This record gives sequence, C-alpha cells and structure tokens, in this order.
Amino acid sequence: MRKIAYIEIDTHAEIAQNFMEVMEDSKEFAVDYYLSEKIYKQIRKEKNTIFLSDSSMILDQLKPKKYDLIIIGTVHRYFNTFQVIAQKYHTYIIAHNLNFINTSKMNIMKSICKEDVIFRLKLWWKEGLYYFSKPYHDAKGLLVLDEELASDKYTLLPVFYNRYNEKVIHNKQLHIVIPGSVSQKRRDYEHVFKIIQNITSSSFFTFVFLGKVKGNELMQLQKISTDLPKNIEILYFSERVSQQDFDFWMEKADILWCPIQPQTVFFSQREKYGETKMTGNLGDAIKFGKLAIFPSFYQSKLDFIIPQQDNVIQQFEELKNASFDFQESYRYSIVKEKFEKTVDTLISI
Repeated sequence: MRKIAYIEIDTHAEIAQNFMEVMEDSKEFAVDYYLSEKIYKQIRKEKNTIFLSDSSMILDQLKPKKYDLIIIGTVHRYFNTFQVIAQKYHTYIIAHNLNFINTSKMNIMKSICKEDVIFRLKLWWKEGLYYFSKPYHDAKGLLVLDEELASDKYTLLPVFYNRYNEKVIHNKQLHIVIPGSVSQKRRDYEHVFKIIQNITSSSFFTFVFLGKVKGNELMQLQKISTDLPKNIEILYFSERVSQQDFDFWMEKADILWCPIQPQTVFFSQREKYGETKMTGNLGDAIKFGKLAIFPSFYQSKLDFIIPQQDNVIQQFEELKNASFDFQESYRYSIVKEKFEKTVDTLISI
C-alpha cells in the first residue's frame, strides 16, 4: 500500500474533508493528514490518521517518514517552508488562484501597500513572500479542482462527489439558497437585493443567504426584511453558519442562486471565476445535487450550471421541477475510481 501525506495548515478545510472522504477505506493508498488546529476543528475526524501541525513543525514531522506522494492543499503563506517540501519530496500543490501563481515579484511587492499591510509585511519578512512562486515552480506539478481549469499545466484532482441525491419534495414555498459569505466582493448582492425588492410574482419564495452577513450587507438585509410582501421571506445569519445549518438548508434548497462577480482579487491580483479560479459553489452544487443559476458571463460546459435569464424569478419557477442526474457522473464510486487513478498517475510521474 502506497503512502501519501496531505498537508493543510492554512485554509480550505472543506477540500481536506472531501479528500478524506474520497480516500476513505482505500485499498490502494494510506494517507496521513497534517492539519493546523484551525483546520482540525472544522472537519469530521472519523477514522483518519491525523497529525496536528504548523509551519514550525511540518518539516520535522515529514523527515522520518517515507511518502510516495505529498499533496499540499493550500500555498498562500509559509512559502519558505513549502519551498523546502517541494524541493525535497515528490510534491503536488493544489492551485487556487492561477493569476497569483504566474504574476511577477514586482506585482507582489506593489501589493503589500495596497491592503492588509501588516499581515503582508509579516509574510514578506518571515514566510518568504518574495519567493511566493518558488513552491509552485519546484513542485512536481500543480493540481486544480475544476475541470474547466484543467490543462497540460494543471491536472484535475476530482474530489467532489454527489453525497445527497434524495429528491426534494416541492411545496408551494420555493427555497432559493445563496451559499457563501455575504460579501459584495465575491458576489453581486446589490443585484440580488434589487431583484427581491421588485418581485411581482404571487408565488411563495424563501431566499436563504447561507453565509455570515455583516456590515453594509447586514444593514440592507435588515431594511429589506421589514418591507416585503407576505409571499416573500428572507433568512440570513449574522454569525458564522454551522455545518449542521449549512447542510440543512442546502438539502432543503430547490435551486442554488450563485451571483458571483465577474472577477475577484487575491493578493491584489485579479482572478476570474471559471478561468483562473474555481468558485466553491460548484462543489456545493455537486455535493448536494442541486441545479445552480450562475450569471450569464460564467462559461461552463456542465449541464447543471444554468445561465441566469433577465427574469430570474420566472426562471426559478420554471426550474423548480427540473432535475439533473448527478449520480451518473458524480456517484461516489465513480469519483473514487477517477481519483485513485489520478493519484496513481501522480506517483508514477
């Protein structure tokens, strides 16, 4: 049985969780997970081999072990530490922001004074930000989680599978769920608020903003909630949404509404969803087996991703009885087989 190490000491706990689930009970691979305390607290432990770790410990933890493959879940900091791992071991890195990876040192230097100055200076002086691209270049290869981003340079690592496939029993109340932190930077909530305020349909809708809302968006939702017709309801969360609540509302959803922005910014570098960055809403749709409405500019070959029309309220009503067979392509056994073939290939390269 071949040995793999999966390292996540920064962020993206949900990807570590998916990795664990797909690798569970594998007859081909044994995986050790090196997780920060923050990540450890967010995942279901089950029967995995987990070691608490951080940037000061990970090199010593890996030294006595012999792994056939090391996968690093996120390299957005600790660049000096991950560079050593990439140089020394058979390492692949999951890439989340492709423009960031390929930008110049000069652009990164300029970004320090634009936002989060103290944090970025810390990365510069203590965590090797100047050599941010080194781990990516020294790694054996780079992985992506969205098939739209896969290419000769980026290998698809299929970690998303359809876990919930029971049919929703539709009633007169249509549940439209908008998953993700409620921030105008990532999603166009101004557009969403405007549409909700101008609904003329007599159908019953519940709009669930399934992520922590604060600041201006919170004030707008509070204001909108006081002046809605009886057939329209809004639910939102002013605290971090628990995994239990998230799963409950995602299962209850009739349709996902994903009003992502055309672009977002990471380290002051522009990233475009579906081209240089994956949206987490894609994994949400697959996991919970939901049709998802995306802005018309979002290009996707996937049939469960539906371009938003001008009259999106009418579109919701028309789609409430539509379905997509997620099990055909995203059944656990299918994804697990593809996943293990991919990992086998990574080891042999």
